[in-house]
This record gives sequence, C-alpha cells and structure tokens, in this order.
Amino acid sequence: MLRFSELVVPSKSAIVVIDVQNDFCAVDGAAARGGKDVDAVTAMLPRVQRFLANARAHGTNVIFVQTIHEPSTDSEAWIGRRTDPDARTCVKGSWGAAFAAVEPLPHEPVVVKHRYSAFVHTRLDSVLRTMRVENLIVLGVATNVCVESTSRHGYMLDYNVVLVSDCCAGYDAAAHDMTLHNHRTYFGTVATSDAIVASWAATHAVASGA
Repeated sequence: MLRFSELVVPSKSAIVVIDVQNDFCAVDGAAARGGKDVDAVTAMLPRVQRFLANARAHGTNVIFVQTIHEPSTDSEAWIGRRTDPDARTCVKGSWGAAFAAVEPLPHEPVVVKHRYSAFVHTRLDSVLRTMRVENLIVLGVATNVCVESTSRHGYMLDYNVVLVSDCCAGYDAAAHDMTLHNHRTYFGTVATSDAIVASWAATHAVASGA
C-alpha cells in the first residue's frame, strides 16, 4: 500500500478540476436559477483557488474538465434525465459554460466532457498516460455526481484516486458526505487540501535537504 505522500507526489499526480463552471457555481448560474442551493459551492471556490496556487507552486500537473452541452452530443437519453428537458446548462460558447473563479494556464489541458464521467468519450485517459500520471487528485462540482462518476471511473482504470474533501461541493450536504464515505471505503483516499499541501511541502523539504 502506498504512503499518503506517494499518493500525492507532484511528479506522478494530476489535479483534476471537475466542472468548476458558472452554471454550476455562480449565484446567477443555471443550477441556482433552477432552485439548487449553491452556498457550499461558492464557499468552496476560494479554497480551490488557494489549492491550485499551491499545486502549481509545487509542480503538480493540473487538468481542467469542462462540461459542454450541444446538439451533437445531447442524446434523448442524456437530456431525458432532466426534470426540465428544455433547461439549458453549459451550452457551448456561453457564459454558463465558462470556468468560475479559476482558469487554466496556457499549458494546462482542458478536457471537454459530455457525460458525468470525465473519462467517457474524452481524451482524459490519453492526456494522463502521456503525462505519466498515476495518481488523480480530484476536486470540483458536484461531489455526488460528476466528481464521484469521474473518481470511480479513474479507480476502475487503475489510477490511485484522492478526493479533496474541502474542494468538492454540491447542492446536498448529505449526498456530499455519503460520497466521501463511499469513496474512502471502496475507491480510494479522502484528504483535505491542507493535508495535501503539507505533504507537498514536506516532500519538497526532503528533496532540497532542508
């Protein structure tokens, strides 16, 4: 079994930022307009900003995942899951589809997805293999939907998966907590952003002989 420091070591890890987009996060986004409580999501965003700054400072790979809805991929089954099939969320080219509070740097990959899991019909696995990534450090929205779908899928593809508990959020606290419990029990590791940053700092100190 790998030590925690090995599960988050920058050289073999990637931060996977799931769906931190206006329609899912903003107080005037589609989720909020549809009646969802986005308080936990908006409260999470400053923590995500700090965590990404630390990740970049320690040389950890960062990959952004962006949900896009467009006619060519909005199948009847996919749209039919909605209580309001006419609701428009993360439409290609729209403000709602843009990233919220965070942005990829020019060299950081953006993976577009059209289903809950970021691995379904996307280039994510290819990007990760090319980067020689073994560990996924997953965060974003919503904990119990796209974050969970992606993290489970990553585990099934033999990645070590760490969920960042305070950098994931959703619209239902009980569902958020249950996802963390389920992941910890069956699929990988759950850790706070502070614990991960502390591990990076300790690894850096050892490597530099401090």
